[in-house]
Amino acid sequence: MKHTKLLLVVLSTLGVSLPVAAADLLETYHAAQGQDSVFAAARAVHQAGQEKLTQGRSLMLPSVNLTANSTYNNTDTQYSNVPAPLTPQLLRQGTSTYMNNGVAVTLVQPLFRQNNWLVYTESELQVAQADAQFKNAEQDLIVRVAQAYFDVLTAQDGVSLSEAQKIAISEQLAQAKRNFEVGSATITDTHEAQARYDLILAQEIAAQSNLEIKRRTLQQLTNTMPSKFQPLGNGFKLEAPQPADVEKWVEQAQQGNLQLAIAQANAELAEQEVARNRGGHYPTLDLVASVGKSTITPVGSGTFANSTNTALNTDATSTTVGVQLNVPLFQGGATQSKWREAEANRDRAKDELESARRNVDLQTRQAYLGVVNGIAQVNALQQALTSSESLLEASKLGQEVGVRTNLDVLNAQQQLFSTRRDLYQAEYNYLISRLRLRAASGTLAEDELTLVNQALY
Repeated sequence: MKHTKLLLVVLSTLGVSLPVAAADLLETYHAAQGQDSVFAAARAVHQAGQEKLTQGRSLMLPSVNLTANSTYNNTDTQYSNVPAPLTPQLLRQGTSTYMNNGVAVTLVQPLFRQNNWLVYTESELQVAQADAQFKNAEQDLIVRVAQAYFDVLTAQDGVSLSEAQKIAISEQLAQAKRNFEVGSATITDTHEAQARYDLILAQEIAAQSNLEIKRRTLQQLTNTMPSKFQPLGNGFKLEAPQPADVEKWVEQAQQGNLQLAIAQANAELAEQEVARNRGGHYPTLDLVASVGKSTITPVGSGTFANSTNTALNTDATSTTVGVQLNVPLFQGGATQSKWREAEANRDRAKDELESARRNVDLQTRQAYLGVVNGIAQVNALQQALTSSESLLEASKLGQEVGVRTNLDVLNAQQQLFSTRRDLYQAEYNYLISRLRLRAASGTLAEDELTLVNQALY
């Protein structure tokens, strides 16, 4: 029996109208794609991660730098013990003041830099990791939206069932009071019904509070608050997972799970870091070329040995091309320390990868059992609901003929509403488990959410 039909039968018989739905699961997901701050942050992280490849490639390409300088110079030159025939005048003894202006363009092309190549290799892994992280964020958004949406439906069911139960108990309370007045029942029946009525009032307040919290939780994802939500309808169907073999799902998850792919990329990056730090003493060889021009301009005049001379303007242009070899010999022990640190991080990444494998195995089995056992639980609760309805009818009839008490009817009502609440929760859990199973195998996408959304119509 479908969720909507069950609520409609109960609420219509008790004079409570069912609200018309406005927003479904797929619409809510589309709203969350543009409004959820967690997903927006994941999108920004993904965009930043794409730049790692460009940065790694840049280390293999030439770099060109432009430098310019302008310096003021004041030089005082004095000579002593000048041998003949030289004199201080000939040696231009005295003070000179001038400006030195220069500009140069330098090009460096790495020829051999082992670390640069390893950084480039790491950048490819970092991009692949960023892609996996973003896809995982997309799947996580689907599950979070579905969970929040069905939490709202569960809370709405709690409010509706509390209202319906309150009406049913109030009828029993009124009947108990009438029977006591005419002497066909004791005051105990009235007290029992009054206690149940007071309890359901408290439960109704709690249910309304819970509904408000769940609605605000969903609003945190979408930044909007629909007035009504589409409940489960005739499109709800119980479908066993295909293939119907948990081991095949586990095998698929070990190959396609995105959390496992992220951990695998972390392990490979840690291995690359060991190789990069191991090469801390490797030599580097670069092609270096530069073109520069400098100009010396006098400032005032210079005095040389009691005679005045004015320096001449000087222009110089230089061009250099060559190779530069650099061999790191000793950096205070930092190279060996970084190597040991990288090896420790590699071991940690390997352990985390193994932990991720085990977690994926467990998550996949839990999700698979959630679907399979969810089907069995829904079927069992549907049968239990039918039995509870029959029990309530029989208890009411037995009360009329005197073989059942008012407490028996109240207990039957409580069992009926509890069974109905458990059934709705089991249906939602089954749908969530379907999404979690797909996420565990790495195949969750919007098309699966569309199939789940069909259960609302």
